[in-house]
Amino acid sequence: MDQSAAASTPGEPEQPALFGWADTAAARPAHGSFRDSPEARRMLDVREVYAEPAALDSPRGQQIMARLPGVRVTEVAGHWRIPSLHGNDGNVERWVRIKTETLVLGVKHHLVTRPNGRSADWIAPGPSNGCAMACAYCYVPRRKGYANPITLFTNIEAIVAHVRRHVRAQGPKKEPNQCDPSSWVYDIGENGDCSVDALVCDNTADLISAFRGLPTAKASFATKFVNPDLLALDPQGRTRVRFSVMPPEDARLLDIRTSPVAERIAAAADFLDAGYEVHFNLSPVVLRPGWERDWADLLTRLDDVLPARVKEQAAAEIIMLTHNEALHEVNLGWHPRAEEALWQPDIQETKRSQNGALNVRYALDVKQDSLARLRRLLAEHTPWLRVRYAF
Repeated sequence: MDQSAAASTPGEPEQPALFGWADTAAARPAHGSFRDSPEARRMLDVREVYAEPAALDSPRGQQIMARLPGVRVTEVAGHWRIPSLHGNDGNVERWVRIKTETLVLGVKHHLVTRPNGRSADWIAPGPSNGCAMACAYCYVPRRKGYANPITLFTNIEAIVAHVRRHVRAQGPKKEPNQCDPSSWVYDIGENGDCSVDALVCDNTADLISAFRGLPTAKASFATKFVNPDLLALDPQGRTRVRFSVMPPEDARLLDIRTSPVAERIAAAADFLDAGYEVHFNLSPVVLRPGWERDWADLLTRLDDVLPARVKEQAAAEIIMLTHNEALHEVNLGWHPRAEEALWQPDIQETKRSQNGALNVRYALDVKQDSLARLRRLLAEHTPWLRVRYAF
């Protein structure tokens, strides 16, 4: 099915992304601007903006609005709670359309860098919250309610200045750890996708440029979207891109509006050659009949198509599915088929996350057994792929 074809079956997402291995395309050349292409407009065709006045008045806000002539703007007191978006249960059936057509501009007031120690040493204050993609398992909308479009923070100068100060205060990294042997790693995209943000403005480019001048640290972000414009940003090894991958059968059902998994894999060499460090997120691992067979096929694909230079520097994170009852209820309103795979009470248990949220994860014995099985698959099919951590 073509990605642009709208679904007409009740209970299906508006724009399902159904891709197979045949839909492989390498990242496009860096010349020209992908953000102005028809492909980019299919991902994000903004027709309505909600904005804090201070965000509209900022240089970044003005840059964004200059690219959106004639788009309706509604001023709001705060970006976090907009009743017509976040408090309106009628929006559930328009989940994907809102992500495509709505943009929120705000100012990030609380600039805090938090310790992490898993994927990164630190979680930097992100330049966005929310996403134009519609992965059914995404944790970001759990707190927002009935809509989750991109919120871009326009005070990027303050965000960059904060990160620079934090990096310099750490000094050199004295001991290697699972995040990196020599550099402090800062996740810059915890609540969004930096590749998609770059379709709208230069926040991602500004952060990559900042880390280029910070020899003791590197930026890191996970992505499910191949944006060729990022190839021209010259990160000089100071930014780690983590391409999230999963079996195509899972991606067809759960990774709505993302780049095909095959395309993410095909882009790895281009991003490495452009100066990025390239890792992979095996994420999320969803347990369902046939999962081991399909993960074996995916790992075999990685081993077959990735060139040696990618394999030599690659590492992976394994992230088992975490779900949430509130998100489960939202998904039932726009994509109930996804919940057949995501919501499995017989093998899941409630657990409070690090951030205090009450979520649903695979029961401990199920999770440990599944991780052991996946590690055996990695040893068999991708022995070169070092696992930095499994969660």
